[in-house]
Amino acid sequence: MAGVWVFEDGMVRRADSEAPSRGRGVGGGGGGGKVLVHVPSSEVVTSYEVLERRLRELGWERYLNDPCLLQFHQRSTVHLISVPRDFSRLKLVHMYDVVVKTRNVFEVRDAATTASPP
Repeated sequence: MAGVWVFEDGMVRRADSEAPSRGRGVGGGGGGGKVLVHVPSSEVVTSYEVLERRLRELGWERYLNDPCLLQFHQRSTVHLISVPRDFSRLKLVHMYDVVVKTRNVFEVRDAATTASPP
């Protein structure tokens, strides 16, 4: 394809197209963002404290101590969830990693239509 291509934040996009949605959680900028939701409680994951608490309830444990990543694993599986240590850098791919490895417990939803319960 002809045109100017830009490599940025691990993504390749055409320079003349609109920037893709960053897919960050609450406060990720713009109305088109996505959020990670704990389905049984309908709680929006707004921090790693919330995510870690919910994962611990499912038997997930912190794994290693990486300066750039938070990692969680379950002793009963080979699955490993890796997310950036800075919550503001959480992207859609990280959210779906959590969703896939915790079937029916988390969902990714549109931020504009999802309200956290009081």
